[in-house]
Amino acid sequence: MTKIDAARLWSLNHRLLMSVIATVAAEVGALGLEPKELFVLSEVDEHPYPAELAAALVMPKPSMTVYVKRLEAAGFLRREIDAADLRKHRLLITPAGRKVMQRGLTLLADAFAERLARLSAGEQAQLRGLLEKLC
Repeated sequence: MTKIDAARLWSLNHRLLMSVIATVAAEVGALGLEPKELFVLSEVDEHPYPAELAAALVMPKPSMTVYVKRLEAAGFLRREIDAADLRKHRLLITPAGRKVMQRGLTLLADAFAERLARLSAGEQAQLRGLLEKLC
């Protein structure tokens, strides 16, 4: 059996993800978002605190601060003091933010679906199972 080149697999996966993002970058930009900001918005409901969000997205905290400020200035995100811990700020997606997030995620999903269409239904199911196993 041939040994699998893990670095090559990682590279192919990265190239696939980056090419899908590049495909929709202009359309996401037209929504008023950078692709990374779209990913920030998409994780706010599950990780509503900036430090927690930065950890979930494997992003430096100072970068997260910049993204949060930009999203807040654009009206896509708001901060409120957490009633349970007055030292913390909780992030909330605004209705406008939710709208652009959903549109941006649809753009990404559609672009990725075009790539997935190259695989049979069985191959798609197998890929999903493998990715779930790795995550």
